[in-house]
Amino acid sequence: MSGSVRTRPEGSERGLNEAYDTALLDLDGVVYAGGDAIAHAVESLATAREGGMHLAYVTNNAFRTPDAVAEHLSELGVPADASDVITSAQAVARLISEQVPEGARVLVIGGEGLTVALRERGLEPVESADDDPAAVVQGYGGPELAWGRFAEACYAIARGVPWFASNTDLTIPSGRGIAPGNGAAVEVVRIATGAEPRVAGKPLPPMHRETILRTGAKRPLVVGDRLDTDIEGAANGEVDSLLVLTGVTDGPQLLAAPPQHRPTYVDADLRGLLTGQPEVTGDAESGFCCGGWTAKAGGERLELEGDGEALDGLRALCAAAWTAGGDSGCELDGGKALARLGL
Repeated sequence: MSGSVRTRPEGSERGLNEAYDTALLDLDGVVYAGGDAIAHAVESLATAREGGMHLAYVTNNAFRTPDAVAEHLSELGVPADASDVITSAQAVARLISEQVPEGARVLVIGGEGLTVALRERGLEPVESADDDPAAVVQGYGGPELAWGRFAEACYAIARGVPWFASNTDLTIPSGRGIAPGNGAAVEVVRIATGAEPRVAGKPLPPMHRETILRTGAKRPLVVGDRLDTDIEGAANGEVDSLLVLTGVTDGPQLLAAPPQHRPTYVDADLRGLLTGQPEVTGDAESGFCCGGWTAKAGGERLELEGDGEALDGLRALCAAAWTAGGDSGCELDGGKALARLGL
C-alpha cells in the first residue's frame, strides 16, 4: 500500500512463503528470546526454506558477529551461514566508511560485532578517546559493558569527533524479560554531551540498504516483533511486513499504531509465514469482519461482536482502530475487546 494510509491488515490467498522470495527476519523476539528458540520458529523456518524461500536474518543487535549468530541459529536447529545474517554493526560500519578515510581509527563502545564489522570496511577499532579516533561508534555491548566506556565516548564527542550509533532500540528481549537495549545506552551519552548520533539501524534507510545489498531480495517480506523498528523500517523501504506477537508488541500498541507502524499482516508466530492470511471485509459503518468477528469504532471504545479465532478478532479490531485513527494513532479504548480475545 505504498503511498496510501493502511487502514486494515491485508489478506493473502497464497502462503506468504510463496508470495515473497525472501523473508527478512528479525531475531530477538521473532526467532529466539535469550538463548532459546521461540515456539514453532524452527519448524516453520525449515518448511519455508524447503519450499524455496530465502531466509535472511536481520538484527539491530550489534553485539555478536554474523558468524556467531549463524552458529547460534544452527545450534537451535535453523541452519544458517554468516552470509545469511545482516546486522546493524555492518550497516553502521558502511555508513562510517563513507564518511572517514580508509584505515581511520574508530572508537568502539560495544561488542565484538562492531569491531569485526569495522575491520571488514578497512577501519581500525580503538578503545580510548586519546587514540585520535576519526569517529565514535556505539552499539549494544551486553550486560557487562563497563560504565567507563560511556565516558570515553563523551570525551571524544566533546572534542568534536562525529558520533554514530548502530541502533536506538530502547529495549531488547531476553529469556528473563525485557532488558535495556542500545538506545538506553545511547541516551546516557546524549544526555551527557547534548550531541546527536547518526543512526544506521532499523527503521532508518542505511539498514534497509545494507539488507538489500547483501541479500539481493526482489520481493522481500520483513518479519518482526517491533512496530518502531521492524514495521517502520519496512514502511520506509516500501516493502510489506508481517508482525508476529512473540516479542515486545502487544494488542493495545498494535491498535494504537500510527500509519508508519501498521504491518501488512499480523500473526501469532512464524507459522504465519506458511499460511494464507484471512481477508478483512466491511467498512466503518457496517463494521469490519474477519472470521466470525465484527469490530466497530464506538463513541469512546472499540466494540467487538462474534466468536472464532482470537487472531481474526484482532485483525478486525485493527481495521476498526486504524480506520478511526486515520493519519494518526487510534485513541479509542480497546481494552474490553482485547480481553475478550485473551490478548
